[in-house]
Amino acid sequence: MLILSRKIDEKIKIGNDITITIIDVRGDQVKIGVEAPKNVKVFRQEVFNAIQSENKAALASVEENENKKAINAVSALSKLLKK
Repeated sequence: MLILSRKIDEKIKIGNDITITIIDVRGDQVKIGVEAPKNVKVFRQEVFNAIQSENKAALASVEENENKKAINAVSALSKLLKK
């Protein structure tokens, strides 16, 4: 992890396209501005974590649904073969 000290209005560059600007510092709160191309998604960590959790839950639901379909198909095929 790179740790930097910055003052208000000072910037940090990430690559060629992303700029972080320190906007304000009050007590233990720091306001920053992020300039990035529209195709770069920028999230607070807690929002990113929530999105990841929702995506994992959705994937698990889809996988469960697909597994049920496969079991039903095998069951139907098994019944046909018994006839």
